[in-house]
Amino acid sequence: MEDFTSEKLASVIARILDDNKALDVVILNVARVCSLSDYFIIATGTSTSQVRGLTETLRKKIKDIFKRIPIGVETERTNRWNLLDYGEVVVHIMHSAERENYQIEKFWSHAMKVSRETWEENSKEFAKYNQE
Repeated sequence: MEDFTSEKLASVIARILDDNKALDVVILNVARVCSLSDYFIIATGTSTSQVRGLTETLRKKIKDIFKRIPIGVETERTNRWNLLDYGEVVVHIMHSAERENYQIEKFWSHAMKVSRETWEENSKEFAKYNQE
């Protein structure tokens, strides 16, 4: 993929999560404040089965689209907070209670939030993958 960047990957991940009914999808550009990755994505599921389903769907679609698998995966047995590490992009899929409790956006408040309009524009050509 010629214009494949960490921003593009983050945008496509946000779109996939949003199109699959994740709530409050947020992309944080952490490149200037974290040496581990460029972007964090945080998304909410309303049940443990939705958190599990979002995690599985995302893994499959990123593998299908980009031929990439996460370099690290942390899934709780209870599916309250799952993490997929794609290197430059780290995805947190959290149950609504965990997201409210841990408030990781506040911890990373010094990171720049990517607007929804930006990530939707960056990922518009990938919308077709969510029609499958």
